[in-house]
Amino acid sequence: MSVVKKYNKTSKKIKVTFRVEEKAAQDAESIFLLCEHNGWDPIKLTKQKKGDFKVDVEFDEDTEQKEFQYRFRLVLKDGIEVYDNDWDADYYAPNPFGGENSVVDLTKKIQL
Repeated sequence: MSVVKKYNKTSKKIKVTFRVEEKAAQDAESIFLLCEHNGWDPIKLTKQKKGDFKVDVEFDEDTEQKEFQYRFRLVLKDGIEVYDNDWDADYYAPNPFGGENSVVDLTKKIQL
């Protein structure tokens, strides 16, 4: 799994690419990004030819909130849903269910 941030100085937008590599996808039928930036509404990742899944999400650089929690929901072939964190998240934060969520930090300009 990985997250890559690209900063556009002209438009003041930050494009964040969330990727789940084939190995981490656990042979999922579909994968969704769940993120607090949009009220945890699922965003479907697109399956790539090599078996990876990815989605690009654009953030406004001027947004007051600079960190967002997120998780992936994997829908396996038998219909079972599995929740997983990003192995390469900027860091992790506790969630209300006794686990942790991944966190993307928009101020951290290191690209993974």
